[in-house]
Amino acid sequence: MTATDTDIAATRRRASGRDRLAARLGRLEPWLRILGLGWSVALLKVALGDSPRTHLAQLWRELVVPLLAILGFLVAWGALAPQVHTSLGTIPGPVEVWQEAVKLHEDARIKAVRKERHRQRVEERNRKLIAAGHPEKVRDIPYTGAPSFYDQIWTSIRTVFFGFALAALIAIPLGILAGLSATANAAMSPLVQIFKPVSPLAWLPLVTIIISAVHAGNEGLLSKSFLISGITVTLCSLWPTLINTSLGVASIDKDLINVSKVLKMDTMTKLRRLVLPSALPLIFTGLRLTLGVGWMVLIAAEMLAQNPGLGKFVWDEFQNGSSRSLARIMVAVFTIGIVGFLLDRVMQALQSLLTFTNDR
Repeated sequence: MTATDTDIAATRRRASGRDRLAARLGRLEPWLRILGLGWSVALLKVALGDSPRTHLAQLWRELVVPLLAILGFLVAWGALAPQVHTSLGTIPGPVEVWQEAVKLHEDARIKAVRKERHRQRVEERNRKLIAAGHPEKVRDIPYTGAPSFYDQIWTSIRTVFFGFALAALIAIPLGILAGLSATANAAMSPLVQIFKPVSPLAWLPLVTIIISAVHAGNEGLLSKSFLISGITVTLCSLWPTLINTSLGVASIDKDLINVSKVLKMDTMTKLRRLVLPSALPLIFTGLRLTLGVGWMVLIAAEMLAQNPGLGKFVWDEFQNGSSRSLARIMVAVFTIGIVGFLLDRVMQALQSLLTFTNDR
């Protein structure tokens, strides 16, 4: 084989490799766009040999413009924050907030080490008791140290998903019933219109009184504060899913309903094969709205219920009133926004996966 033939074969192999990478990128592209990373598709295509000019407009719109907007926000924030004076000092700028975020990370790392040492001490104690012939004295001693910032984020996520799951379990069946039956829809409509605008601050005292009456302790996975926050989230956030599910079911093509009658489908078969697949896009729209509303409601609920999540973190810093409190509250604000964005992206990805409404 001549040198020219070798070069041609190598070129063909490189072209074949680029084609395979391009095919994989084509399958990955819809998911990157869902995650807000559409600009990375253009960069990868340029790396695979596409003309940069072809993707210049996309890069400008999806990468450069957002970065410029963020930069402009940071510059304006840094310039204006020192001009605002409060009882705790001036409003912290981006640098101070970032420094406080780093300190919270370091604090979380230290607390994680302490928690692990506590677990090891408990295990060592229990092993010694077993070796000494006293297995009846073996017990799990819970760690009683203050939760870290990451622990509080996880508590909030756990709480909102509890409230979200409970809301979905209530709203989807009721929405299907309202969509299939005009009588049921007429019965539910006034109740929805009455309770939908009620603030979490109005629900919270009622939920607190009821949970306190039926729940004895405040320990364990389903502690009193956790249940109060989660159920408040449910009561405030189930309405978008109920309304959208009802609309989705009611908008099913009448011809499909007639076909189900001709085929003599039983109720469960009709729901599984006709109603749910047809209504799923609107159901997921309602679920996304429910999760977003639930996340907003949760922070207020945690503040008042003292559930050890991000809401309690903000409230404790507000009550603390130290010179670092403003910066720590702003770290929590950005964390709440970022987590809310990620939760919505997760729901959007699930919607794309299960409903096939996006091109993939």
